[in-house]
Order: sequence, then structure tokens, then C-alpha cells
Amino acid sequence: MELLDKLNWRYAAKAMNGKAVPEDKIEHILEAARLAPTSSGLQPFEIMVIKNQELKEKIRPVAWNQSVITDCSHLLVFAAWDTYTEDRINYMFNLTNEIRGFKNEGWENYRQMLLGSYPQQDAEENYHHAAKQAYIAFSQAIIAAAFEGVDATPIEGFEAEAVDTILGLREKGLRSAVLLPLGYRKEEEEDWLVNLVKVRKPMADLVTIIN
Repeated sequence: MELLDKLNWRYAAKAMNGKAVPEDKIEHILEAARLAPTSSGLQPFEIMVIKNQELKEKIRPVAWNQSVITDCSHLLVFAAWDTYTEDRINYMFNLTNEIRGFKNEGWENYRQMLLGSYPQQDAEENYHHAAKQAYIAFSQAIIAAAFEGVDATPIEGFEAEAVDTILGLREKGLRSAVLLPLGYRKEEEEDWLVNLVKVRKPMADLVTIIN
């Protein structure tokens, strides 16, 4: 129930007060994102944590001029792989073998299956698949932020290519997928959404149970 109470408390803050979020809370949020499940365990994305105010100022105009971009404490940019490559796939499989301390025949066969599939696919198709995985981690970051009492504002309204250029993401084989400013909501009169009742579909309209 504590988690549900936190999720009922959270909303997409439309104005933030510029107060810094303690680094331990940011670390917890990032760790929750790191622990998110992803397809084949590949974690095909990176998270840019922007504290630099000048960078935030550059991003704001290409993010519909939303004030939370510059008034947040930390701006998270979830950047997905631009495609799947043999090196990227092998890195995660090798890391798994190293951490677990052994090789598994079934796991190695699965590696070969992926190597014979993803790298041959269209790069755009691969990017969209990777972006979906980034969104899973993005969702866990939002939940973790609520648990930490930190406001988070999911942002899809931005010019991805412009953000990529500002952060030099394409040179790193990455493309921005979604933004998440973290901070604290402003005084009530500054945010029209803060006191409004949360509206969600009734459970009966959302969930179908098939016995």
C-alpha cells in the first residue's frame, strides 16, 4: 500500500522550484532504472544525467520551451542504441559469463541466435526495439522517484535530433528516446495541475480477466 500511496501522490509536475535533489535519491532512482528488465537482458540504452545548467538551457528551446527542463535538479535523457551490433550483443553475454563465473551451453546457443538475427535487421527497426527497452527503465525510474518523494515529469515532446546534436549522441551510436526531469514541484499557484484529482480509467475498463 505504501507504494500505491506514493503513486497516487505523483503527477507530471508542470513547474519545478529548482531545489537540488540529494544525490543519494538520484542514485536510488538510477539504480532502479539499471535493474529494469529488458529484452534478452541486453540493456540497449544509456542514461545521460544532466546537471549542467548551460546544457539544460540549450535543450529547453527544442523541448517545447518547458520550464521543467531548466528548473529541474537533474535531467535524465534515456538514449537508446541506434542499432544492435555483434560487439554490443557480445559485451552483455560476456559480462554475464564473467559475473556468473561459468558458461552455459543454452545461453551460448541463445547468443548465436541473437547474433544471427539483430545485426542483420534494419537499423531503424532495431532502434525502435531498443527504445522500447529504454522505456521500461524509464518507467521504473518514475516509480522510484515517487517512492523517494521526488517529482518527475515524463517528456516526449522534444526534437530528438536536436537533443542528439546538443549531447553528441549520434557519435556514440545513441539516439534520444525520452526525457525525465527530476526535482521538486513549485508552489501550488505556479502549477495548475498540482491540486487536481488524478484521473485514470476504472479498473473494469482497463483490465480483462480471462479464467
